[in-house]
Amino acid sequence: MRVLMFGWEFPPHNAGGLGVACKGIVQGLTEAGVDVTFVLPQRMDVGGVLKRVRFADPDAPASVSVEMLYNPYLTSKRYRASLRFARGSHHGMSLFGRVLWYAKQAGRIAAREPHDVIHAHDWLTFLAGIEAKKASGKPLVLHVHATEFDRTGQGLPNQDVYEIEKLGMETADRIVAVSEFTKRIIVDRYGIPADKISVVHNVLEELEPPSAGPQHVRDLKAAGKKIVLFLGRLTIQKGPDYYLRAAKKVLEYRPEAHFVIAGSGDMEDQMKRLAHDLGIADHVSFLGFVRGADLTALYALADAFVMPSVSEPFGLTCLEAQSQGLPSVISRQSGVSEVARHCFKIDFWDVDDMASKLLSILEYPAIKEVMSAEASRESRRFGWVDAGRRLRRVYDEVTSPPHG
Repeated sequence: MRVLMFGWEFPPHNAGGLGVACKGIVQGLTEAGVDVTFVLPQRMDVGGVLKRVRFADPDAPASVSVEMLYNPYLTSKRYRASLRFARGSHHGMSLFGRVLWYAKQAGRIAAREPHDVIHAHDWLTFLAGIEAKKASGKPLVLHVHATEFDRTGQGLPNQDVYEIEKLGMETADRIVAVSEFTKRIIVDRYGIPADKISVVHNVLEELEPPSAGPQHVRDLKAAGKKIVLFLGRLTIQKGPDYYLRAAKKVLEYRPEAHFVIAGSGDMEDQMKRLAHDLGIADHVSFLGFVRGADLTALYALADAFVMPSVSEPFGLTCLEAQSQGLPSVISRQSGVSEVARHCFKIDFWDVDDMASKLLSILEYPAIKEVMSAEASRESRRFGWVDAGRRLRRVYDEVTSPPHG
């Protein structure tokens, strides 16, 4: 089985969980006997992880920002299902221009790369998947890691992105959703038949060995502070404002608590102002984007982890935290809540419940000890090998001739 896979990012050049998931998927598929050729929009060093990699623009610098993927307020001219404006290089183009340009190159790559099935990840590559299908006639599998309704916190979608997502889903031979939560959105918001969608949960990627960790956090820990960790993009989707409002309530009972925010995004300045307005700025630290060994160290230094997402298709950070034995409080509005059992679950908007669950972890060592042990044990259930086998079955289904 040969797969031509289109992705917008890949570690170490990733801005979030999508790239991490792509790496794990490739590893799982390789274990399942699938030969993957991974296509990226521009040249980047992927550290020899990929056996076969192609670049839509071999001469483009790796410095082209992938963080634009996570801006929920993208603006562009109205999307038209045409590639006639995607000429030449994508340098200097808007994001939508690069998406169209990438799609045009995808058709050319698919015409010369041997493959049995096409696999595309999220809306930035859906048009590439469509053009590849046109060029080769091979079946198209779309992998939905997030929808525009997730990125906008279930608010009004960017119509351009929505139209690309809907067109891709309608064109695809099969859709893979990362959770039942995401599958319901695809059915309800995009009008896709449920029997066209397969659910394959994301699973844990092995973390790097920890570094010593950020000096600031180590100093707080040495001073006796209880570290509560938020890790994620500072966008409406991730609920950082609810995290800070819960922090205010926790600090009324446990003033030694300190709330660390690891991540960046369009709400960063807003969150700093909110911390000030709530009178808790001295109890909140903004670390910016953290990855690799420093990320593992943060999990080890923290006493509790919070994922208060408004709409989370999956939520790999929960599994990462659990793998490090870190007690977690997570939103029920998430895919990972379908598979993670040994953590506290709350509605993202219920800051009183969030604060109460955090206080239980911080105040009662027995609760923290049991949650830590069970979370660590549970995390070992999740691996990409099983996910790779399930994806292989999806490929077999779309490439098998119909019966009768």
